Amino acid sequence: MSTETDLKQGIREHLGQFSLHVLLVFATGLTIGSERAVVPVLGRDVLGVESLFVIGSFVVSFGFVKGLLNLYAGKWGGEYGRKPVLILGWVTALPLPVILIFAPSWGWITVGNILLGINQALTWSMAINAKIDIAGPEQRGLAVGIDEAFGYSGVAVGAWVTGIIAAQTSLRPEPFYFLAVVVVLAFLISVSLIKETVQLAEVEIDDKDHHDANLPFGEVLKRATYGDKTLFAAAQAGHIEKFVDTLFWLAVPLYLTSQGVGIAAVGFVVGVHSAMYFLQIATGGLADRIGRRPPVIAGMFLTGAGVLGMVLVEGYLLWAVLSGVSGLGMALLYPNLMTVPGDAAHPTWRATGMGVYRMWRDSGYGVGAILIGLSMEFVNAEAAFYMTAALMFVSGAIVYVWMEETHPEFGTHEPPAPATKQPARSVAQD
Repeated sequence: MSTETDLKQGIREHLGQFSLHVLLVFATGLTIGSERAVVPVLGRDVLGVESLFVIGSFVVSFGFVKGLLNLYAGKWGGEYGRKPVLILGWVTALPLPVILIFAPSWGWITVGNILLGINQALTWSMAINAKIDIAGPEQRGLAVGIDEAFGYSGVAVGAWVTGIIAAQTSLRPEPFYFLAVVVVLAFLISVSLIKETVQLAEVEIDDKDHHDANLPFGEVLKRATYGDKTLFAAAQAGHIEKFVDTLFWLAVPLYLTSQGVGIAAVGFVVGVHSAMYFLQIATGGLADRIGRRPPVIAGMFLTGAGVLGMVLVEGYLLWAVLSGVSGLGMALLYPNLMTVPGDAAHPTWRATGMGVYRMWRDSGYGVGAILIGLSMEFVNAEAAFYMTAALMFVSGAIVYVWMEETHPEFGTHEPPAPATKQPARSVAQD
């Protein structure tokens, strides 16, 4: 039976569970990071894939699967609880190291990345929702910042470690032994140590206006996609910024190796970008004090400038510096874009609303991989950088024009009232 203390929100009050979720999101980052430097080069140099567009297919499969599963992960997390969905996410990752080690063709890598997409959608969705459940409204930005900081630090460490292992041994199987250890340990922690947190989100319900509580799934999808200009601005920005993540996963390793950079150095440059995400601990907390909008706008333009600069300079050191600049921009925008639907949603449909945002955001992996792959295939590698930078600038302008502040204390955003009010039917459908 839950006591009053058990139901009190706050990071300090639930530090043990919060820390375990931080550890697990770090493992989620390690899982995807283990592919960042090695797999594109593996396709070209070991599996003999000549088409850059075909190499991009493994990111396409990952992006669309993760985007779709993000949509339902939030819904399932509300219906069945955070822990069961988290465990399912780690179960789907268990076959991934085996596939990467023994895949006889690139098609198997693409199939493996479908599993990776499911894993990332389920585990990262539940990680962020659990942290928000624990933190409560006053520490929401900080919780998202910590989540993304440690998740993307995991991406950086995974890229560095597997790049070093590949440089000292070979592109496979050795780098993926590391991945296997990560996946198994994360699965065991999820099963044995994690506790349910959905009851903490329910504590907020009595303190909120109930006029839009228990919206049906379709209404949440509509509102978070196009029914609200602020949420639309956040969704499109999230979608476009994933082009940058895709660029560093797909185009940057191939571009740098074509310039004569070794695989260990590629892992470092890619890792620098992801390592800057650790600053989200500060930028998420900053947004709790100054609002979500300023760091998002600054981040969009800074990231675009960093991406553009990478094709305007030459040299390992300059590439690493500009990789860090783009990573700093992502640290400013990334957690605070995700906090926007967290601010705007009622606790009863917050997990679903954030799932809608994460669907649009992470489908950017798939769309980005297609456009980046086509640019590299039919123009050149530099064209992918120019395109991504231009889209970041345009998307940032949309945010500047349409996104209102959603901070609960001094925000200007007022969500629209539901189009229809059918309380009994809505509760049943949600």
